[in-house]
Formats: sequence, C-alpha cells, structure tokens
Amino acid sequence: MTDLTPVINAFIALVAALITAFVIPWIKRNTSAKDREELLKWVEIAVMAAQQLYQQLDGSKRKEYVLNFLREKGYDVTSAEVDNAIEAAVLKLHQELEAAG
Repeated sequence: MTDLTPVINAFIALVAALITAFVIPWIKRNTSAKDREELLKWVEIAVMAAQQLYQQLDGSKRKEYVLNFLREKGYDVTSAEVDNAIEAAVLKLHQELEAAG
C-alpha cells in the first residue's frame, strides 16, 4: 500500500496557502467596507441630530456633540477618517438645505 501522508500534507499546505492569500484579505476588505458604511451612517445621523438640537450653537459645539455620540458608539474619534466623515456629512447637509430653500 502506498503512503499518502506526504500528498495529504501537501494538499493541506496548499489549502492553507490559498486561504491565507485570498480568503483572509477578502474578509478584511469586506469587513472594512461594512465598517466604513456603518461609520458614515452614524456620522450622518449625528450631524443631522446636532443641527436639529443645537441650531443656535456654533459649529464647534455641534461637532463636540457629534464626537461624543460617535464615542458612545465605540468609534475612535481622534482618527482623521472620522473627522473627514463629519466634514463630508456637514457639507452634504448644507447642500441639501440650500437645495430645499
């Protein structure tokens, strides 16, 4: 009878290499995309809520509300990605308000 152990070991090594090369990066990309989508959704909600609740306050106070809201949701509010998302949501809100008015 032929010993198939080396063939089976080679097959397992090949499958592990394929998973490492293709499946894990694909999962990371999809998770990151979903995380970004969720972050942008929460940023838009927080920006609109800040505008509605604190219309008379200056922008820095409203931004602080947004940062606190995102912090409670578990986001790292010191990252540049969060700051850029807030600025983009504010710009979108202003454009929508100008178009409606």
